[in-house]
Amino acid sequence: MEFIDQKLDDYVCAHTEKEPELLYQLNRETNMSVLRPRMLSGHFQGRVLSMLSHMIKPKDVLEIGTYTGYSALCFAEGLAEGGHIITIDKNEELEDLVNRYVEKSPYKEQIKCVIGDAMEIIPGLKREFDLVFIDADKSNYINYYNLVIDKVRSGGYIIVDNVLWSGKVIENVAEDDVDTKVLVELNDLIHGDERVQEVLLPIRDGLMIVRKK
Repeated sequence: MEFIDQKLDDYVCAHTEKEPELLYQLNRETNMSVLRPRMLSGHFQGRVLSMLSHMIKPKDVLEIGTYTGYSALCFAEGLAEGGHIITIDKNEELEDLVNRYVEKSPYKEQIKCVIGDAMEIIPGLKREFDLVFIDADKSNYINYYNLVIDKVRSGGYIIVDNVLWSGKVIENVAEDDVDTKVLVELNDLIHGDERVQEVLLPIRDGLMIVRKK
């Protein structure tokens, strides 16, 4: 589902901060050589994530779903002095690509890439986070939210990607469509969670911005 006219989308992108050169290279390589490049945040959404990070100025960031490292590099742009990012992904095949671009960036000392199951890793993280980004397997979104909500400091943020799921969240959901069912349930869960303030932005495939009260 396209949420706005393509010409208008082109205009929006043309009037958004230019994609940094390193991210442009990563974007290009991802689209040329990695399966499902649509998973990449990309220019426009990447600049949104960078802007949010600059506004929040997080010291500790947790990212669930590294993919090729694009969004982690965007969040790193707005880190507070001495800030760090932990980014978790199961896909070992992309580890070398991610590390190569992190090493090229100014943030190589601030980004820690962890390969493994986030469901097993997160409970062992003994710290509070200023910002959590959830962008991994959709079937576990509710589990991820429940795992991290108590690890986010008061006034901290959770950002959840793909919450509109190409518009499927407002359609009749097939019985076997687990991902869409989970996303619908998650959106309702967050909306009814009195611990947070939320706004769902129709940016690309939907970004849910959650502030913990």
